[in-house]
Amino acid sequence: ADLSVEECCDKGVEWAITNRICASLPLLSESRECSMTQVQCCRSQLEKQSCSDGVEFANAREECDSHVAKNSTCEAEYFKTCCYCCLLGKAAQVQGQSCEPNPKMGYQCGIVFRTCCGKGQESIDLSVSDYPPKKEPVEISKEELDQEDPYLHDGCRGGGPCSQQCRDTGSSYVCSCFVGYQLQPDGITCEDINECITGTHNCGIGQTCVNTLGSFRCQRDTSCGTGYELTDDSRCKDIDECETGTHNCPPDFICQNTPGSFRCRPKLQCMSGFIQDALGNCIDINECLSTNMPCPAGQICINTDGSFTCQRISPSCGRGYHLNEDGTRCVDVDECSSSNQPCGEGHICINAPGNYRCECKAGYSFDVISRTCIDINECRRYPGRLCAHKCENTPGSYYCTCTMGFKLSADGRSCEDLNECESNPCSQECANVYGSYQCYCRRGFQLSDIDGISCEGGLCGAPFLFLLCVNIPGSFQCTCPSTGYRLAPNARNCQDIDECVAESHNCSFNETCFNIQGGFRCLSLECPENYRKSGDTVRLEKTDTIRCIKSCRPNDVSCLLDPVHTISHTVISLPTFREFTRPEEIIFLRAITPTYPANQADIIFDITEGNLRDSFDIIKRYMDGMTVGVVRQVRPIIGPFHAILKLEMNYVMGGVVSHRNIVNVHIFVSEYWF
Repeated sequence: ADLSVEECCDKGVEWAITNRICASLPLLSESRECSMTQVQCCRSQLEKQSCSDGVEFANAREECDSHVAKNSTCEAEYFKTCCYCCLLGKAAQVQGQSCEPNPKMGYQCGIVFRTCCGKGQESIDLSVSDYPPKKEPVEISKEELDQEDPYLHDGCRGGGPCSQQCRDTGSSYVCSCFVGYQLQPDGITCEDINECITGTHNCGIGQTCVNTLGSFRCQRDTSCGTGYELTDDSRCKDIDECETGTHNCPPDFICQNTPGSFRCRPKLQCMSGFIQDALGNCIDINECLSTNMPCPAGQICINTDGSFTCQRISPSCGRGYHLNEDGTRCVDVDECSSSNQPCGEGHICINAPGNYRCECKAGYSFDVISRTCIDINECRRYPGRLCAHKCENTPGSYYCTCTMGFKLSADGRSCEDLNECESNPCSQECANVYGSYQCYCRRGFQLSDIDGISCEGGLCGAPFLFLLCVNIPGSFQCTCPSTGYRLAPNARNCQDIDECVAESHNCSFNETCFNIQGGFRCLSLECPENYRKSGDTVRLEKTDTIRCIKSCRPNDVSCLLDPVHTISHTVISLPTFREFTRPEEIIFLRAITPTYPANQADIIFDITEGNLRDSFDIIKRYMDGMTVGVVRQVRPIIGPFHAILKLEMNYVMGGVVSHRNIVNVHIFVSEYWF
């Protein structure tokens, strides 16, 4: 049986009081009005309970933020709204302000504000309809009271003042609205909720929300397209053309429905090896064109009507390949395994598919002109970097040797001093020195100037060729050549006269005087372009030096990039040695650098010009924390003789010369023998 509106409402209130939730409210009737009444009365009761809980929380805690809601439903929002509004009313009471709330707070908040602000808070009535309409008293007789209608004083009689739903509370009434409507501020009128504006609809992507009275509907934005139709719930449904008979398949074909369309399949099925076209014709399948390779290796595929055949083939192998033992495929020929060595001497043969290539062995490089491997002269390619003294090239390699006075170390590259005194080369006493030795004589003897080994006793300093011994009564007298020499204080030897120091030379202002044995030379030495003469003239034993330092003009890039930093001119005078038994050290080029610098420049010394008959060599030596290039005379030279020896001192980093000093040595050999 259908329930009355009051019964439906009572059931909704009872459910709210018992369960504190309306989401799972069981509907008592199929009547739409009863269902809406149940939901509305349940929600109204929950709102009243939540509001009462908020007021009690505010009175007990004097704050609202510590309350933890079980969910974020509307009831939790009502709880906080009433809690905040009650705190505001209590604050107004404490501050002595008016208990009349600001109208903008809202109707419900105003009721709570006014109640909490006034006294007697223990009897708070939070009914929404706080101001029920007053009814004029009607005087009736006792007889009329006996016959009084039990619903006579029901405020909701005949629907009451509410526009939709009304619930009598005894002393007042409460208006409520159906689902999809909301109560207006006057507490009586209901207005439709526009779910499309409030965002409470559930329309999906591609659908537009259309508001209706008390509800809404979702309308599809675009059409469903060919082969689909729009359903009542705005969804696209496939049209089965085969069932509706809207297809156009011929009589010999069967209609097969597909999403959004249909297919016409011929009733006649083709045999294996054939495929059916759109018109139902059977066409042969060319199995030989498939990617599955139907025939095994060594056989060719031949297509037939509805099938194929495999025919064995004898492959013809190209250059560099031959048939395998089965004769089914071509395999690579390993040319490098043959005994005739196709690459020849100095090469390494490397096999490749269908070919081979030749590479040069270590110590050889490929010559593009002769197309052969030629030996790499490591000594010439890396001068001064492989061996300490001398480097001798060999086919595919090299070996190191040492100059006179040294022997090869265990590493095969360095040279260490040889103690010549162990073989007793001197006639009397021997002292070993680095790279050589020195003979000396006991008291009463003097070392021979001829061989530097023998000790002898003599009168005039023999064997100076032109130092003459003149006999005089009771004694003798030694005489020197008429020019360039003078007799030493011991009256037995000759000393060279330095005409440059004595200023007895005849050099012009633009010339520089250089002393040599028995004379002098006037040389005009000018610095080349981009170089200036250093203000100091270094005077060393037996030598004079003029140094030119690089001085580039501004923005002269080529000058700045030139590795040559200094160009020096040195003059040295050497005697004529009648007998020459060991190298004579004549020049020392010093470079201040650690003995074995880590990650620094490698210093390389070299004689580039003027070394006639290979009379000189240069070795590298480490002395007192410096790298020294020692120029030695290794062959005898008969004077008079003049040669210009060009020396280079290169600082090499990473295989590149970063700094270069050039020394031009003017060597003058006198005609006298020492």
